[in-house]
Amino acid sequence: MIVDSHTHAWAAPSEDHPWVNGPLLDVVDEFDVHTVYTAERLLDDMDRNGVDEAVIVGYPICDWRDNRYTVEAAREHDRLYGIVMVDQFADDAADRLREYMAVDGVLGFRLGAACPYDEMWKRFDPNVDWLRRAIGEAEFWEAARETDATVQILCDHSQLDQALELVERYPDLTYLFDHFSHAGPQTPIEDGTFARYAELAEYDSVAVKVSEIPHMSEEAFPYADMHDHVRWFVDTFGRERVVWGSDYPNVSDAAGYGDARHWLDRVEGISETDREWITGRAFREHVLSG
Repeated sequence: MIVDSHTHAWAAPSEDHPWVNGPLLDVVDEFDVHTVYTAERLLDDMDRNGVDEAVIVGYPICDWRDNRYTVEAAREHDRLYGIVMVDQFADDAADRLREYMAVDGVLGFRLGAACPYDEMWKRFDPNVDWLRRAIGEAEFWEAARETDATVQILCDHSQLDQALELVERYPDLTYLFDHFSHAGPQTPIEDGTFARYAELAEYDSVAVKVSEIPHMSEEAFPYADMHDHVRWFVDTFGRERVVWGSDYPNVSDAAGYGDARHWLDRVEGISETDREWITGRAFREHVLSG
């Protein structure tokens, strides 16, 4: 079974759910998909490319805490799961998380640690450090533990020290790290900030995603300049904790779903059994089996 661990979908704007993220509105105009990319359109693209199930990660085209469509998609489609976004500093954060996690198909929440807190999901800044403050929100993290919520993190590789502090404080939660933590082909693998992943790999609760690769790479399909990073992840975490995700349609300005799906087939040194794990089994074992 092929599972795409990282996709997006969103509904048309409405009075109750307006599109307010200006930078994202500019980006979606460049996508090679319909501007309103619904769960049904995602399922059609999955069917054309042999993908059985997928995770819809909340897409902050509305207010970033507006998870209405992600929850709806997970509730109504048994092939789709949801990852929501919650403000850890809000007074009702723990209750909101419990409410979301009570919905069948919602698996956890995403932290935009690479974004300034006051401009969440509008721009990236590797110098922000609000994640350290969020670690102290004990009531929220207790709710995450209580509901078995997966913690999905987008941070820059230079922020992995902050993420490591979070994992050290709450090692029994399940973690997924997105998009190579914004490491590109020129980012050193075995030394420097990216190498902090080796410390995270010591925790069985941590898995990494080989996702959004058409944007990370400086080359065309099959994005060979990023293959060393993929092989290093497999060597460091084991195939059981490396998870593929397309980031479609967010990458549709650079690649079709087919390319985002099949580039892994062209990575030398990765066996067919490795690919079986990376494209589905690792996600099912790490997240769905707890």
